[in-house]
Amino acid sequence: MENQIKGNGMALLPLVVFILLFIGTAIVTNDFYSMPVILASLIAAGVALSMNRKESFMKKVEIFCKGAGNSNIILMILVFLLAGAFAATAEKIGAVDSIVNLGISILPPNLLIVGLFLIGCFISISMGTSMGTIVALAPIGIGIAEQTGVAPALALSAVIGGAMFGDNLSMISDTTIAAVRTQNTQMKDKFKVNFFIVLPAAIVTAVIYGIWTMGEQAVVSGEHAFEFITILPYLGVLVAAIAGVNVLVVLVSGVFFAGIVGLYNSSFGMSGLVSTVTEGIRGMEDLAMIALVIGGMIEVIKHNGGIQFVLDRILSRVKSRRGAEFGIAGLASVLDLSTANNTISIIMGGPLAKNISEEYGVDPRKSASILDIFSGSVQGMLPYGAQVLAAAGLASISPLALLPYSIYPILIAVAGIVAIMINYPSFERKEAKN
Repeated sequence: MENQIKGNGMALLPLVVFILLFIGTAIVTNDFYSMPVILASLIAAGVALSMNRKESFMKKVEIFCKGAGNSNIILMILVFLLAGAFAATAEKIGAVDSIVNLGISILPPNLLIVGLFLIGCFISISMGTSMGTIVALAPIGIGIAEQTGVAPALALSAVIGGAMFGDNLSMISDTTIAAVRTQNTQMKDKFKVNFFIVLPAAIVTAVIYGIWTMGEQAVVSGEHAFEFITILPYLGVLVAAIAGVNVLVVLVSGVFFAGIVGLYNSSFGMSGLVSTVTEGIRGMEDLAMIALVIGGMIEVIKHNGGIQFVLDRILSRVKSRRGAEFGIAGLASVLDLSTANNTISIIMGGPLAKNISEEYGVDPRKSASILDIFSGSVQGMLPYGAQVLAAAGLASISPLALLPYSIYPILIAVAGIVAIMINYPSFERKEAKN
């Protein structure tokens, strides 16, 4: 049935409306985040439901609900909510402070910028959020810059780079969850593929920061106490996820483990634990609603021929699996440039990337990794992206000042391109869809 749908460029109008709402509002208000994503997606969904007069309105609503209720979308939302509960509980017990202080305590004073990057990598892969990592580490980066005389933009670029490392890899990162669910693959399998693609980029980034700051020394003042027990829930989640335990079981266990630690060290009582878990879930509600609305909208666009239209145009230019992988990389990059949100760009582009990968036999582990790598690369360099804006705002510098030092976001794109060019990792070739 899907193969009989004719391509229709006009069916893409809702996506155009969605993107123009962001760009147009940003130009008018000089604030890229003045238009809430949920509002933009609802308006775009309304446009989608108003199109195709051959179908009754109720039929289009049924198609929308089918897309919103897709099992991948619902599972993604469950994971989002549990990830929010775990992240909030782990933060409340002091896990973030412990990780930061542990890193600062063991790093030599001439490697503090390199250390910022490495601590950022560990915090972000543990927390699953680039923004949380930046908020935790940026003030320390600014202090190190003041003591060493290095440019604040350099120190903050190290923080952003480390933040994007985990945002791209963490088992509880919303981008990882979205990439895995839209490509119908396993979390641990995507992690293994993704990790070995970006690891060289992380190593080279650390070496470059070490060379740039050679001879600079600083001592971060104040006490840096940490409790190793508070880090254990993060380590438990990471190990269990890599071992292949079901992600829902991993996250429920993580919340339970962090809750036990919090009760043990008196971070909260039972009522405080309930409040913290509830707060974490509420923090993901917007993203859950956005996933529902965009899932429904994409299904209507697909029914009207929009997905087939794009697929036809891409496939007319793609002649090989390598070309298909570059097509997915370009799709992720363009969508992130348009939305300034790597999670939303993956949710929007994921279904199309899945179609392309099936058509040309791209392994879903590779397509999920490509989506995450290239959307993350663009996001880490975007002057109007939340990560860059937050870091620049805390240091009172221009977001553009960070771009010359954005080593890691550039290098993961390079690593992604190299992986496509040399067909790494090499999987047993899948049969392309007939």
